Amino acid sequence: MIAKAKAISHGINAIRYITGESQHKKHPEKIHRILDNLLPSQPDTMGIWNSMQLTLSCFRPIKNSVIRIELSPSAEHTRFFDTEDWQKLWQDFVAEFDKQVIIGKDEKVRSCPTHLANSKYTVWLHTESEGGVPHLHAAVCRIDEDGNINNDHNIHLRAQRAAERVAKKRGWTTAAQVRNSHIHQVNRDCMDTLKSMQSWSWEEYKDTLIRKGYTVHERNDKKGILRGYAIVKGNTKYKASELGVGRNLMILKLPKTWEKLHHKPQGCALKTTFKDSQTEQSFKPSASADYGRYNTYHPDTVPYTLNHEGKGHKFYIPEKVLDCFNDEFDYRIVANTQELTDMAVAIFVGLLETPNVVTEGGGGGSQSDLPWRDKDEDDLQWARRCARAASRSLGKKMKTGLKR
Repeated sequence: MIAKAKAISHGINAIRYITGESQHKKHPEKIHRILDNLLPSQPDTMGIWNSMQLTLSCFRPIKNSVIRIELSPSAEHTRFFDTEDWQKLWQDFVAEFDKQVIIGKDEKVRSCPTHLANSKYTVWLHTESEGGVPHLHAAVCRIDEDGNINNDHNIHLRAQRAAERVAKKRGWTTAAQVRNSHIHQVNRDCMDTLKSMQSWSWEEYKDTLIRKGYTVHERNDKKGILRGYAIVKGNTKYKASELGVGRNLMILKLPKTWEKLHHKPQGCALKTTFKDSQTEQSFKPSASADYGRYNTYHPDTVPYTLNHEGKGHKFYIPEKVLDCFNDEFDYRIVANTQELTDMAVAIFVGLLETPNVVTEGGGGGSQSDLPWRDKDEDDLQWARRCARAASRSLGKKMKTGLKR
């Protein structure tokens, strides 16, 4: 669930938009009143605005007199919501919003608790967005009924934190969890796009990502020169500097990243030579493994594509397994995250024989610490052993930090 909040001066226009009375609303019939607080019964737009103005006129003038809030939970969590459910969700959000105290870097209070619960506001449900995803819009008076001003310092952070806390209490997926789980797929799509290009071209790179369902925002300087970009998927935005390994998907590094990818031998993701151990070992498809079970979608699984000899092999692996690999090979600290994850997934689904990796403290020859999967072993236990095998085979290459 995500939330946005901002103090605005054009309160009447925001209320018109929220209530569906604005001429810019294409489908006002898909807007429904959810809750009014400290307002007359069922007021129209002007009735809401005049009531807020009455409160504002009793105290000192304030420029940004209205707080605009948007609250957007996942559609899967609100599929069977009725009006009372939406009211309870909003009230939970307000409670978390109001109780926060924001502290600055100097340990001083920058924003005291707000008083939305004691302020006039109106809340409406919109289902007119693309895909029909329901979300709440609210307009809140900046001054409560006792004359206290609702502080707007870092109000966007206050809204985000409130949404995160409500989602956690309800056992919902938080925005941070969605972002972390999706960023690996975004990385893979960017790298796959570069691999598919016969020559380097920003326009082709951008157009291919758009065809994959992303929105690409370009950042140009005053001379019109492209200086950066960001990728948007759903409600989540990823800056180029947050993607890839060592920021290799930033605009200045993209040409070199493309060049490196096209100088790699085909199949290197699944066929690896280990020179560090002075022996050559390669993976072979497991004759005994039943990896067909991962070829079809099941509940609580996520898609994962392995590229081998120019072909993509798509599997559906348990989401908790991919989370395990993401935690084990954290892209923020591990430089070869993609290679390690590919190998661990390949071992997990049985596409590859377990590599012969020398275990620590052993004498004599090399051996594997997981020659087969125990029939009584659950997915998570098996995933952890696969991750250890991949780490021993390729070695974790830790990032050394940013250099000037």
